[in-house]
Formats: sequence, structure tokens, C-alpha cells
Amino acid sequence: MRKALVASSLLALLLGGCASNPADRDVSGTWINQVAIDAAAKGGPLREALQSFGPNLEWEVNTKASQARYYNGFEVAEGKLLGEKSGAWSVDFYGSSATELKRKGKQLLQGANDNEPEQLFARPKEPAPEGAPLGANFERALYAAYMGGDWKILDGFGSGAIVQFQANGKVAGLPNVDQYSLCLAGDCASMSGGYDSIWLQLNGQGNPWIFVRKGKQLEIFQAINTAQADEVPQFTPGPRQWLLEKQ
Repeated sequence: MRKALVASSLLALLLGGCASNPADRDVSGTWINQVAIDAAAKGGPLREALQSFGPNLEWEVNTKASQARYYNGFEVAEGKLLGEKSGAWSVDFYGSSATELKRKGKQLLQGANDNEPEQLFARPKEPAPEGAPLGANFERALYAAYMGGDWKILDGFGSGAIVQFQANGKVAGLPNVDQYSLCLAGDCASMSGGYDSIWLQLNGQGNPWIFVRKGKQLEIFQAINTAQADEVPQFTPGPRQWLLEKQ
């Protein structure tokens, strides 16, 4: 009987230890806004999905150094971890309300405050190369989900060709284009108004373009600047350059 009680006590301790596993409360490392990526991957407007589930797109947390940073599509904000209380970490950003971070299962939960809504983040499935800037993990995952696969040019220069937009920003098959970058937020978003925009370049030289995503179809338009020479550029869709369809 005594042996049975001892065994039961040991089992309870082991189970208790599993339930309070420090790894389950660890907020350290890189986290991306997978919810926003999943919403965009449905094939609708990109910035609409990012605005609905943003604004923050990637977190990098270092509890040992008491540091936390986030990327929102156009800038990086650096904060200081003030400490942990009941599994929640408070992050102080100069000039704004403190942000609370804590684990929610396998995800990272950013609590709502006066400036931002509640958001959920996940570990990147395919981390960016070591040394990549903050935001690279989110962008790689977004590019793979939103632009990945084979696209056929239905209309425009190169009609019939198969195009691939790669997760690292490279392009194959689109005439006179070898790299691309999606506009997530910031100045490029302000200049394109309510339209989604994409930067297309060849050999380091490029221009902004307007695009419209509707399910499996992707239209790319010339970006016409309607502003005066001394004003901030304002782009609107011009003639359509390409119509692509995801295969």
C-alpha cells in the first residue's frame, strides 16, 4: 500500500511538472502573424487582410536581454521587457502604452491596449536565413502563401508563359522582371491609396505597379502618378500589363 502511495505521489509530481513546463510559457524567439497570412492566402486584397489582423506582423523577443521588437510592415519598434507576472510579460515602448505578451498554447498572444487590438502569432515554419532582418520571416511566409505556385500569363507580354513568384522575392518567367516586393504598409501604401501595389525590378532597377487579386486571378496594372512634380506621388491604375491565373 505504501509503495502504491509513493508511486502515485511520484506520478502526480511528474504530471504537475509537465503541466508547468517552462517551455510552454516561453515567449522568446521569433513569431509571425500567421492569422494575417492565412487570411491573405484566401486570394483577396492583400492590405485588407493585413489591416484586419494586424497591425503588427512579426515579433522578436529576447527575455534574457529584456528586449522585444516588432515589425509592422514598414518600421521596427524596439521595446524593453519589464518583467513577468503570472506568465505574462510587459513590454514598454517609449511614448506609447505598454504591451502584454504571453503564451496561448503554441501561439504568442499580444494583448490589446489603447493603441492596438489583440493579436496572435505563431512560430515560422521555415525560418529565414540567419542574420535576416526583422520581418523577413513574415515576408517569406506571406510570399509563399499569397504568391506561391505556378501562374500562367493569360494576357499581356509573354502570354502563355508560366511565372513563379518565389518566397525569397525572386521571379522566374515574367518578362523583364527578376525580383518583386509586396507593399505591406507605410509610404508605398499611402502613395497607392486603396490599391495594392507591388515593386517589380530587373537588374536592380524597378518601378511600382498596381495589382488586383481575385481568387486565382492576378491583374497587374501600370501605376500612373497623378500628383504634380513637387508633390508626394499618388498612384492609380493605368493600362493593364498582365493577367495571370494560378494553375
